[in-house]
Amino acid sequence: MSDETIPAIGIIGGSGLYDIEGLTDRAEVEVITPWGEPSDALITGHLAGRRVCFLPRHGRGHRILPHELNHRANIYALKSLGVRFIICLTAVGSLREEYPPESIVLPDQFFDRTSRREHHTFFGEGVVAHVGFSDPISMGLQEILFQVCQAQGRKVKRHGTYVNMDGPAFSTRAESNANRLLGFDVIGMTNLPEAKLAREAEIALATVAMITDYDCWKVEDEPVSAHAVIGHLMANAAAAKAIIAAAIPLIPKAANWPEHRALDSALVTDRKLWPQETVLKLQEIVGRFL
Repeated sequence: MSDETIPAIGIIGGSGLYDIEGLTDRAEVEVITPWGEPSDALITGHLAGRRVCFLPRHGRGHRILPHELNHRANIYALKSLGVRFIICLTAVGSLREEYPPESIVLPDQFFDRTSRREHHTFFGEGVVAHVGFSDPISMGLQEILFQVCQAQGRKVKRHGTYVNMDGPAFSTRAESNANRLLGFDVIGMTNLPEAKLAREAEIALATVAMITDYDCWKVEDEPVSAHAVIGHLMANAAAAKAIIAAAIPLIPKAANWPEHRALDSALVTDRKLWPQETVLKLQEIVGRFL
């Protein structure tokens, strides 16, 4: 297979991870999408023999709040560069005593507490689609990440539920305790929209949730604050880079997992009724149906 036919691997870097080292043929690519600009220029290159596209979720220098993120532009930009697998790295708060700071959870479920759901789909404007999302994570990709974390001796939990709040403020104690009672494992502000849009874009996605704090439910600990988590962010960033470097060579060179055909049973509107203007916006998403 030539480099052009092998799908690229997308890396979305979270808090504390704004760049990726070790890339050869490194370049910065500015992408303008039908939904505007992504968080930053995408950094492309080769790592461990594979083409990689890196996007710092909050922009380099951490300039963008969670509720300001243009998730549609981010995922569309990655898809337009040939990405068919995405590893999301994200800082989260722990809702469980057994998941301390600097440990890792690989979530396989989400609970949506966001308020901007109309921004978390590519569809509308005359084209209706409802993707299956009962299992929102690519289990094939998660298996690779789990094996890598175990091989590196990291404290990792393979299954769990990520509850996605809006932010930008952290939880109240009442909210934190309610989330614990509902059985959620980690809390964050960004990852669920990425997973929804990646599924619509027929990209296999899995998340490495890197714990920085105990949210605020653990009353004997200092409540979470931006300054309190900085040290954990730095340790997590170093771990994330090692995980990425080891996982990339294990990712398949063909995009033939179920996630890569998620739209087969999702599109509702008859193709003859699709407005041309919407078709142009969705070119990278529904191109194989045109």
